[in-house]
Amino acid sequence: MILAADAGGSTCRLALEHEGRSVEVRLGAANVTTDFDGAVATLVAGLAQIARKEGLPPAALRPCPAYFALAGVTGPELAARVAAALPLDRVVVEEDRRAAVVGALGPGRGCVAGIGTGSFLARQEDARFTTLGGHGLVLGDEASAAWLGREILVYALRAHDGLEPASPLTRDLLAEMGGPAGVVAFASSATPEDFGRIAPRVTAAQGDAAAALQMRRGAAYIATGLNALGWQPGEPLCLIGGTAPAYKDWLPGEMADALVAAKGTALSGALMLARHLATGGEEAAPAAP
Repeated sequence: MILAADAGGSTCRLALEHEGRSVEVRLGAANVTTDFDGAVATLVAGLAQIARKEGLPPAALRPCPAYFALAGVTGPELAARVAAALPLDRVVVEEDRRAAVVGALGPGRGCVAGIGTGSFLARQEDARFTTLGGHGLVLGDEASAAWLGREILVYALRAHDGLEPASPLTRDLLAEMGGPAGVVAFASSATPEDFGRIAPRVTAAQGDAAAALQMRRGAAYIATGLNALGWQPGEPLCLIGGTAPAYKDWLPGEMADALVAAKGTALSGALMLARHLATGGEEAAPAAP
């Protein structure tokens, strides 16, 4: 019997494998940085639900090998605090990148570009797992949906000031938001999710020079980052996340040729890592900086 969880800012999923069956439950948000107590409460509620669904007392889950991939786990101290708050004796808690990569690639060598509201890049080879990015919109998250939304607004203001050529998209955005003052007012309180809602207009604006510039910049970041991680031509590359597919036609040819479909989800990756625990692995291999 093994347990796994994949939890983020909008959804928390838990899975139990028991006697050849797989049982899954889905709950709401569980980000341990933005709401530690709420996230733990969601996870505990999920454990109770999944035990009930399988006809087990909650205490039967306590000795299960478990791997929990959780958004907001910023380091070992927070991971240990989460683990201590859960009614489980053998749980590994990590941030959610490793599970997403293992789910996408399986155990094989390859790279992943996770491009959703935020972004990260990662590579795995044997037991080695390296990653970069994912530092949040203020200091990073290049190529992400939030970054695309913010950068097209930056460009729109520069175009208004005569520093860049305007485009149909930048004119539309300025008009809809009430000009530069409206753009600034929006940005003053916008969350990454708010900026991210603009991104589909950038990715869909074929022939728009301002949108194309942002897509080229985002693709250049992805390519540079993957090369820094050690990607080699012919090595599998998987794009995951809601915005990732939009970059397929903007990547360098060798990277586009190496693209493969994701084999599974972050939850299936967490289950693979839980199986590793069950077969004698004490924990997943540490991520390299």
